[in-house]
Amino acid sequence: MKKTGLLLLLTVMVTATFAVAQQSTTASTPDASGIVNTSVNVPFVRYQTPTAADIYCAGFITKDRIPDANYVNGGLQTPISTKFQNGELVYLAGSGYQAGQLYSIIRELRDVNEYELYPGQRKVLAGAGRAYGDIGRVRVVDTRSHSAIAQVEFSCDPINPGDVAVPFVEKPPVAFRGPGHFDRFAPANGKLSGRVVLGKDFDGELGTGMKLYMNLGSNQGVKVGDYFRVVRSYTATLGDPVDSLSFETGTSEDTQMRPPTIEAGRFNRTKGVNIHVGDLPRRAVGEVVVVSVTPTASSAMVVFALEDVHAGDGVELDPPE
Repeated sequence: MKKTGLLLLLTVMVTATFAVAQQSTTASTPDASGIVNTSVNVPFVRYQTPTAADIYCAGFITKDRIPDANYVNGGLQTPISTKFQNGELVYLAGSGYQAGQLYSIIRELRDVNEYELYPGQRKVLAGAGRAYGDIGRVRVVDTRSHSAIAQVEFSCDPINPGDVAVPFVEKPPVAFRGPGHFDRFAPANGKLSGRVVLGKDFDGELGTGMKLYMNLGSNQGVKVGDYFRVVRSYTATLGDPVDSLSFETGTSEDTQMRPPTIEAGRFNRTKGVNIHVGDLPRRAVGEVVVVSVTPTASSAMVVFALEDVHAGDGVELDPPE
């Protein structure tokens, strides 16, 4: 009896689970635009709201050269310690310091790998500007000799000698955006568009909560709090040295009379089926929100990702409905 009861219970649980799953993916009636919404093509998503740490640690890209006359030239345990974090004391070289002042610590960055994540990345990035990292924030507590003494109040990464000190500027928060449905195959809306030029820390693949930089800035009207849809066409795979290898593999089933090939060619019945990737619908892979802006670029956080966001992906302004 115990085995029979357990079997019945498992059967009920599996049936209920299948019913819920079936209900979530089964097509409903078409909407006014003729789209049949399911949880696969129009999933219900929740947006992650950037925290203060997300905003102040995002980094940025700018064409303006940041003055580097004021910089970190050591710390309390120099030269034994070269990395400084929350609560530690650092020394600032330069002039103009006064007790009580706040300074942001930033760092001009370089990619030590020198590898293009997508064709033409160096050229696109040069058009947007130089990449800087937000490292932390310090408060001047005293000035002695040729240095100011400051305490680290907040650090995104360990502060190093040579990092630049610039006057602290308050950044606006990003408003909460409620959950809603997300059309994975929405056609272009004709709004402002650009691309992801770089990931924070030079990452090429990014998920929810990670930061990236777009080649759109205040010169194009972008502002903090704007949302952008991240999109990718299947032709983008052709430019990837690894993913493009998939086009050289077999895609057919042995029993097919006319085996298909996936390539840049169009449909050709006499030679079999040539699948033209340019005819496949572009897909949206996630959404980002702008957390800071310069004239030529903007820093954004991935607020949700249905799949990895890639450096080189397209972006399109996604205004609230």
